[in-house]
Amino acid sequence: MTRTFSFKDRAASFQHLAETEFDLLIIGGGITGAGAARDAASRGMKVALIEMQDFAQGTSSRSSKLIHGGIRYLENLEFGLVFEALSERRLLFEIAPHLVHPLRFVLPLYEGSRVGMFKMGLGMWLYDALSMFEAPEMHERLDNNETMDRIPLLQNKNLMGSFVYSDAYMDDDRLVIETLRSAHKMGATSVSYVKAVGSKFTNGKVTAVNVEDLISKKKITVRAKHVISTTGPWTDIVAPTLVSTWKRILRPSKGVHLTFRRDRIPISQAVVMATDDEKRIVFAIPRHEMVIIGTTDTDFEKNPLEVTSTKKDVEYLLGVAREYFPGALLKENDIVATYAGVRPLVDDGAETESKTSREHLIVEDSQNVTFVAGGKYTTYRLMAEQTVEAALKTFSLEDQVQFRNSATKVPLNPHATVTKLEEIEYRISEIAHAEKISKNIAEILFFRHGEEAYEILAKYKKPDPDQPEGQSQMQADKLMLWSMEARHAIHETMCFHLSDFYTRRAPLFLSHVDHGLSMLPTLSRVFAEELGWSADQMHQECRELQAYIHHELAWRE
Repeated sequence: MTRTFSFKDRAASFQHLAETEFDLLIIGGGITGAGAARDAASRGMKVALIEMQDFAQGTSSRSSKLIHGGIRYLENLEFGLVFEALSERRLLFEIAPHLVHPLRFVLPLYEGSRVGMFKMGLGMWLYDALSMFEAPEMHERLDNNETMDRIPLLQNKNLMGSFVYSDAYMDDDRLVIETLRSAHKMGATSVSYVKAVGSKFTNGKVTAVNVEDLISKKKITVRAKHVISTTGPWTDIVAPTLVSTWKRILRPSKGVHLTFRRDRIPISQAVVMATDDEKRIVFAIPRHEMVIIGTTDTDFEKNPLEVTSTKKDVEYLLGVAREYFPGALLKENDIVATYAGVRPLVDDGAETESKTSREHLIVEDSQNVTFVAGGKYTTYRLMAEQTVEAALKTFSLEDQVQFRNSATKVPLNPHATVTKLEEIEYRISEIAHAEKISKNIAEILFFRHGEEAYEILAKYKKPDPDQPEGQSQMQADKLMLWSMEARHAIHETMCFHLSDFYTRRAPLFLSHVDHGLSMLPTLSRVFAEELGWSADQMHQECRELQAYIHHELAWRE
């Protein structure tokens, strides 16, 4: 029987973990784990992946949501890292065009800046060269007036000019989910809310891992020829439960972001902002739904589960935004939401957090576990490939030959491929006309899902029998859109909590002024209908969502 990547088949998938000996068991369902699962499955390996929370619930949904080469790493002479990232950026445009979108970045320079126009110009040429001159657009040099024409909101005092270059923004959480969906179609078994609680040894090697289903509380043993840990900032916490000897390798760093309505910071291109005597970089990133300001970069020694934004974090980022956009007159109550995450940086002895390298580290433990930590989101596919290659060294020569070919340079979703702009516009108009929905809703669906939008409409478009009287067409369209998205998330992405939907399947918490709570009555009914919740279960899920929002915004108290 074929299992879908749905909560409805989750119990069967969990049982499959107990009944099968896998080639690889991957612990950690963030972007690196998802990438490793897809890479290994593409080779024909039997793959299992477990995640103790929702997929992408840790660092992988709390990034700056950028796919970029890292122009600031040039100053640290990390040319190899930048070249790798730019190469992967080019590939991600091809394999995930519905999730990774080109974006222009404006880098203003002011009198007294540590890096002048000439030196920055050399860096820009080097950045284009490392991309093999295949960026969406080459860099531009703008004078003072041209810069202000491009970003009228920008601080003009002592402005010398700016450089404009190309990188990309993306949906980080959905990139994880789409990667896991692709891995599932290749045969991988991935189950969320399953925690590794210990390991079993045979002749000094880990041959199985004891796990607990945090939903049913059932405990089983998962057998595997090899184990890979992709637990990110939890690496130094999880590793001692798997192997008998472990030395800490991480220097965890906290990153905080703020979100604003687009009309409060009306920019169409990202702005690169230097802070702290130019030791740090903060971005202002426009998206369809919001503008993101971030990030901070400070050491974090607690359990990553405890990370949250503080008043000090918020004041720091708000101060940067006010300095660069004085005319916006930004106030604390303009902030829609905040989010915080922990970067799993490898401790390289650097003087400061921001100078710590973003290179990844693969540790091949002799007890049959491969650990990977650090790295950049942009290079996740390559990092995953290298991790699986490292794990394969422990396999027989016959297996190494059988599983030698990775095939991850193909689209994550066959329904979402690179499409010409005029074709996109035609598709959007076609969907809107055929389905009798607004062009805005059609556009959102197509840009989020590519041609899978047709399937989503066919499967999940349903009238709302409890539509309030006097509701505007815009409100009705919005409810219809997110109701379809909710049904799709349940059936296609193993989503079964309201809080998981609001934060990692849809941009409701971060981009809506009311965090999407006005839609909660409708969306909770959708979940109850699809998952068979009782009234008590539905109310409990609503309370848990509100508790999550309260935790994330506790700095406001």
